[in-house]
Amino acid sequence: MEKAKRCAIFGNTYQPKKSGAAQKLFDALADSGIVPLIDRPFFDYLKGEMHVSIPEHQLITDGDFKADIAVSMGGDGTFLTTAMRVGEKEIPILGINTGRLGFLADFSLDDIAQTLKNYHAGLLRTEQCNVLQVECSEGQMQGYPFALNEVAVLKRDNSSMISIRVDLDGEYLTTYQADGLVINTPTGSTAYALSVGGPVMLPGSRNIGLVPVAPHGLTVRPLTLPDNLDITLTVESRSHNFLIALDGRSESCQDRTRLTIRKASYHVYVLKRPETTFLRTLRSKLLWGSDARTIES
Repeated sequence: MEKAKRCAIFGNTYQPKKSGAAQKLFDALADSGIVPLIDRPFFDYLKGEMHVSIPEHQLITDGDFKADIAVSMGGDGTFLTTAMRVGEKEIPILGINTGRLGFLADFSLDDIAQTLKNYHAGLLRTEQCNVLQVECSEGQMQGYPFALNEVAVLKRDNSSMISIRVDLDGEYLTTYQADGLVINTPTGSTAYALSVGGPVMLPGSRNIGLVPVAPHGLTVRPLTLPDNLDITLTVESRSHNFLIALDGRSESCQDRTRLTIRKASYHVYVLKRPETTFLRTLRSKLLWGSDARTIES
């Protein structure tokens, strides 16, 4: 007899409309014979605050869990948190979008049952995404040292711009005078990097983006690098500290701390509809190439 599949479920705890979606998900999992494992904070939120009727399933309280699939309920921020929780387990993640844009989490609330049937039938497409790893000269990072979207080095809110020396595999590139610098994967090219002028990269591109934030110089432009380089940053700041943010999780670093950023040894796997392509998503979610002059008022 085939062993029942296990589904790890993660979600944010501040969207009331998610309660109905959660009930649909648990009902669909039961119909599909998939065993749910629920992240403890999400379970407490659904049970205690939203009064969702769910049985006492196995709860996820730390990183010691095993599953065949992970479900992220929320927006892209929740998806990034789910990717962090899954970590090096390389469990494929299915994102159910209860947020706004849903670039990563692109399954809707209305097709949960059919989506699980397609998953069982092997009809979903799996997208392999690179991850960035950060090493710090001052020791271990306080938080999780990996990022699916980007690593951003930024000035503190109350400080002037910072100086960021960049070396690529030990060779000096330049020193950026800027508000910050974004180092992004192809997955992250449509996130923070895009908002500060970086190029869009197609999934599977073996590249890393290097995009300055408000640089003090007209000759400074974004760069696209091969993903096999070690990128070393040495940061100086008048306030003697700066911020480093990994997928939005930020911590403070001391002046002259040296950071080394490279491609991680593992990947994140994202489940997609077979008919959904990256180019179609660009057009539908970012309105890529649309011209307001051709849109009827």
